[in-house]
Amino acid sequence: MRALAILCVKNEGAFLLEWLAHHRATGFTDVLVFSNDCSDGTDLMLDRLAAMGWLTHVRNDGQHPEGPQWAALKAADKHPLLRAADWVLVLDIDEFVNIHVGARRLPDLLAALPEATAIPLTWRMFGNAGVVRYTDAPVTESFTRAAPAAIGWPWRAQLFKTLFRNDGSYRKLGVHRPRSPDPARMDQQRWFDGAGRALPDSYRTGRIFADYTRDSYGLVQLNHYALGAMESYLLKCDRGRANREASSFDMGYWVERNFSAVEDRSILSLPSADLRSELHGDIVLGPLHRQAVAWRKGRIAELLQAEPWRALLGRLLMTPASRTLTQQEAKSIFSYQIKGEADDPSPR
Repeated sequence: MRALAILCVKNEGAFLLEWLAHHRATGFTDVLVFSNDCSDGTDLMLDRLAAMGWLTHVRNDGQHPEGPQWAALKAADKHPLLRAADWVLVLDIDEFVNIHVGARRLPDLLAALPEATAIPLTWRMFGNAGVVRYTDAPVTESFTRAAPAAIGWPWRAQLFKTLFRNDGSYRKLGVHRPRSPDPARMDQQRWFDGAGRALPDSYRTGRIFADYTRDSYGLVQLNHYALGAMESYLLKCDRGRANREASSFDMGYWVERNFSAVEDRSILSLPSADLRSELHGDIVLGPLHRQAVAWRKGRIAELLQAEPWRALLGRLLMTPASRTLTQQEAKSIFSYQIKGEADDPSPR
C-alpha cells in the first residue's frame, strides 16, 4: 500500500523534521512537499531530504493569484506520486495524524475500517497552554492541552482533513476533502468518521466539518497545533495563511483555537523519536535546522521592535484559555442560520 501525504510550507524549517519523522512512523510511504518563497532555509532542507529519499520536493515560488496552496494542489493533481498512491491526505505543518488503534499506524486504521473509501480526520484543537517563548522543542511534547472530545462552537474546530482512497472517484485535490466527484462513482463511496461510524451521503460531495454533538476521535484524530507559542503566533500573523491575507489573523483566530480543557498525550505513544534523531544527526540537515531556528528567533525579535506587534503579544498574554461553550449555547448560535445552510455554515 502506498500512502501519500501532501504538504505546503513557507519558512517552517524549525518544525519540518518533527513533522516528517512522525508521519513516516505513522506509515506514510510517500511525501510530496511544495515550498513557497522560503527565507529560513526550509527549501534547502527539503532538497537534502529529497536527496536522502525521504520525500519529493517541488518549488512553488512566485506570485499565485489563487494562493500558493491552491497552486500547489493543482500541480499535485498532475504529479506522478498522486497517480501511484492508493491513499492520499493533504496536510499542513501544524497537523499531526494521531491513530488510536493497533500499533497506531495507517495499516491499523485501514484494517479497522475495511469498507472505507474515505475517512475524515477531525481536528482536535491543541491550545497555547500559556507558553510565551518560542523554543526549539517538539511541538507534540510542548502542547498537550486540547479541546474536549465534543465541541459545539466554533464550527471551525470540527473541520477535518480527508484521508481518501485514490480510486478515481474524485478528480481534484482540495484542502479539506477531495473535489470534483464523479457522479457515476458516488454510490460506491463509503465514508466513515474517526470513531468508525458510517457517514451520510452529504459527506461524499461537499461537507467539510464533523458532527459537533459527538466524539469523532475513537479510532483517529488530527492533532491541530494552530497556535504554538505566543511568539510563534506573531510569525504566523506576519506571514498570513496560505489562502488568506495576514490581516485575517487576529485575536478572533486565537480565541477560536485556544482550548486547553483536557490533557491529551496520546500522540506521544507513537515511537518517532529515533527517526527524528536520525534526521537531526545528518551533517546537512542538523545545521540547516539550527539555521531555521535562529531565523525564527531573529524574526520574532525584529517584529517586537514595532509597537503593533508588542501590542498583539500583550493581548495574547492578557487573554486566558477559551471557554468551551455548552451544546445549548452552540445550538443557540446555529439557530440564527439561514434556512438551507444547516449542513455547511462555511463560506463557499
